[in-house]
Amino acid sequence: TVEVLTPDFRGRRTAIETVCRAHPDVFNHNTETVPRLYRTVRPQAKYERSLDFLRTVKEIDPTIYTKSGIMLGLGETEAEVLQVLSDWKDAGVDAVTLGQYLKPGKGYLDVVEYLHPTRFERYKQIAEEMGFLYVASGPFVRSSYNAIDFSNKFLRREAATKGSDPSATAPSLPGLRRLELPLAVR
Repeated sequence: TVEVLTPDFRGRRTAIETVCRAHPDVFNHNTETVPRLYRTVRPQAKYERSLDFLRTVKEIDPTIYTKSGIMLGLGETEAEVLQVLSDWKDAGVDAVTLGQYLKPGKGYLDVVEYLHPTRFERYKQIAEEMGFLYVASGPFVRSSYNAIDFSNKFLRREAATKGSDPSATAPSLPGLRRLELPLAVR
């Protein structure tokens, strides 16, 4: 199973097509935060461009699973988080991760709020009710959090859809390996 985590390639469709041609099992692009906080948290990026990116992956190859995530605790409201979930659903995202932002060091944004684990559980329940195939939500969740769990879940689903034995599709998944390729974007 191959999961790729990419930047938004500044919206360049040809870069997205290049990665899609490699047919990763999971194409991950993190949204990172809610739209209102983009200028502060991701000044080089645009929220709508991230959503368009995720839609484009599905447009190019609907068989590739898409995944996105956000970090919470930067001052977002519950309504804003729910809007991101709705936007992801509209963009065809299959799997989502919601984790607590933790300040990595000096010179980074301060944590505005440490969310109680029950809030993460609430977001997980809502996202599952919305129909996402996989939801990881908790204080220590990161974009690759338990990636093997999602991998196993979608392989079983895919095998069941095809009427085959999941173990025949994936004889052994002791862990996922990161595949890092230099992608030149011009």
